[in-house]
Amino acid sequence: MNAHDPLAVVDWPVRTERLVLRRAVPEDLAATWRFRQLPEVYDWLGAATATYDAYRERFLRPGRLATKLVVELDEHVGTGVIGDLMVRVEDAWAQEEVVEEARGVQAELGWTFDPAYGGRGLATEAVRAVIDLCFGPLRLRRVQANCFADNEPSWRLMDRVGMRREAHMVQESLHRTKGWLDGFSYALLAEEWPSTDG
Repeated sequence: MNAHDPLAVVDWPVRTERLVLRRAVPEDLAATWRFRQLPEVYDWLGAATATYDAYRERFLRPGRLATKLVVELDEHVGTGVIGDLMVRVEDAWAQEEVVEEARGVQAELGWTFDPAYGGRGLATEAVRAVIDLCFGPLRLRRVQANCFADNEPSWRLMDRVGMRREAHMVQESLHRTKGWLDGFSYALLAEEWPSTDG
């Protein structure tokens, strides 16, 4: 795996039954801003930018763009961006003597979807495809995702794809307007995932 660009080992784009997943490019800026500025989405983003210019600066950072995928409806490729996904390959914690064996073995996942496409199973389909990539061509051993406990659509998605809730942290997450909230942490191991096609 390329340590500088772990996602380079995947043969992009990736197609599912209804979706196309591909690496994000600068030209995806406007399409992702369209749903990321919606109040019901904006409320839960880890970093919500208030203006298009601020969003552009953040979106185009090389380190961020390298971990970002976009999700398109297959029948509208090129115009149908309905969400974006983050796949950040990371090192696991390890004792010093075995630290090399823990490099690049897991990923943090994240997602943002246009609520106009909710209720059709599209987010579930996209996240399942990403988990397939993580345990298939990326050869990772573990994926994890976190959210505010109040962000019910996000943790329900984690439940639907079969991730395990590993932690419920009490008032450990500071929300920009709601104050201190509980947080959930979910994870899944490669051996727990049935559809790895390596």
